[in-house]
Amino acid sequence: MPVNAQGRLKVGKPIAIVDIGSNSVRLVAYEGLTRSPTPIFNEKAMCGLGRDVLSTGLLPADGMRKAYDALARYKVLCDVMEISDIRVIATAASRDAKNGPEFLSECERILGRKVSLISGKREAELSALGVAYGVHHADGLVADLGGGSLELISVQERRLGEGTTLPLGVLSLLDRSGGSLKKAQKIIRKEVDKLPQLKSAKGKAIYAVGGTWRSLARLHMKQRGYPLQVMHNYTIPVRDAVDFTALVERVSTDIIDSIDAVSTARRPLLAYGALVLDELIRKSKPNDIVISALGVREGLLFEQLSPELLSEDPLIVAARDLNILRSRSPKHCEEMIAWTDALMASSQIEETATDRRLRHAACLLGDIGWRAHPDYRGEQSLNIIANGNFIEVDHPGRLFIALAVAYRHMGLSDDEISPRLRELATSRMLDRARILGGAMRVAYLLSAAMPGVLPRTPLVCVKDQLQLTIPQDLGPLAGERLFNRLKALARIIGRTPIMTVELQ
Repeated sequence: MPVNAQGRLKVGKPIAIVDIGSNSVRLVAYEGLTRSPTPIFNEKAMCGLGRDVLSTGLLPADGMRKAYDALARYKVLCDVMEISDIRVIATAASRDAKNGPEFLSECERILGRKVSLISGKREAELSALGVAYGVHHADGLVADLGGGSLELISVQERRLGEGTTLPLGVLSLLDRSGGSLKKAQKIIRKEVDKLPQLKSAKGKAIYAVGGTWRSLARLHMKQRGYPLQVMHNYTIPVRDAVDFTALVERVSTDIIDSIDAVSTARRPLLAYGALVLDELIRKSKPNDIVISALGVREGLLFEQLSPELLSEDPLIVAARDLNILRSRSPKHCEEMIAWTDALMASSQIEETATDRRLRHAACLLGDIGWRAHPDYRGEQSLNIIANGNFIEVDHPGRLFIALAVAYRHMGLSDDEISPRLRELATSRMLDRARILGGAMRVAYLLSAAMPGVLPRTPLVCVKDQLQLTIPQDLGPLAGERLFNRLKALARIIGRTPIMTVELQ
């Protein structure tokens, strides 16, 4: 048996980040240093290091013991995974506690690695890097809520503003307020008042980073019956966010519907996270709350990339990686891009740069389900793509890609596709996905998913016709079944199908 898995990419050596936070201590190991970071292992321990730091000035003894145990485990895990490149960071609780230096010294002994104690400003910048290179065209305010602090920084595309840090982490608020939500609200309002960073969110987005806000979003997802399970880029309209945070602030978390979606350790902190979010909304007046699963750790990775790698499109990188790992012929999927480029250009169907980008990703992912039973290839492909590890794509965008590939396998009707999923897409997006799925149905029957055929069999619109031209040596491919698929595609783009075998 082979020692190394065949489902791994040659992207250099794996890298790990140990994040000693105020609430959790986490290990994330990544397959390599790439534009689209893929975790191969992710584990956290809820240590509560920042629980009483403001009132006692000290990290709690039980929290430190839990952290030491977790770090010892992480050290062994990194050895088992043969990871030598391990970056260790510590944040607010370790910065603020009198016994922080002693604690970090012991952490370094256990891990055999230097711990980087990062400042609040540095933490804000790293969070913003995670958002800037993880959210397509990010524009607004990055808010990273941890256990000990809240970091705020504006982001516009790749440009970062001046970061600030506030002692408004959920554990800090619990400590400072003595468990009183009313007192915590007053503390938040005083700290947040008149911050210049808040202006960057007006009419735009707040990009919410941090475990407590992800837990709030997960709860919101469950209550809505949301059909995707992807946290990154989950968007809550501001009006809905205001109503939801009011609910979380008002009632006991134990009686909230779907509370089982949130870990027991997080539940007592939800109301404090809701209070902070509510105040940021009130002061900055954004349009949306966008959850970012990428933050400080991914920011650390992105700042190590070369300008050339940073300029790559991570959605296309991730799609190309899956194409290599799971398609019958990766080259065929690459050929599909050029083949559909010609079709769309000749059809005069409006296609924006974003539309084109999503179509290219779908072409690369069109054959990832081929190993499944034929009856389930569409369903499996849809689920893999809709819930896949993709960044710089919003939920409607990933749904477009998933639906296009599903239509390729299932046919062009909606009978087998969940109505809840279709609700996330606009009519325009459904139409484009159906067109691309129809084109794929022609291409795969024509080529058997093998390279070299599509470049010789152009499919283009000429006036009111949809013309498929096949060279003479491939003439036997021009059967009734292929023509029926061509006819189905022609119908949805309003053309007359013409299939021609070109005599030599």
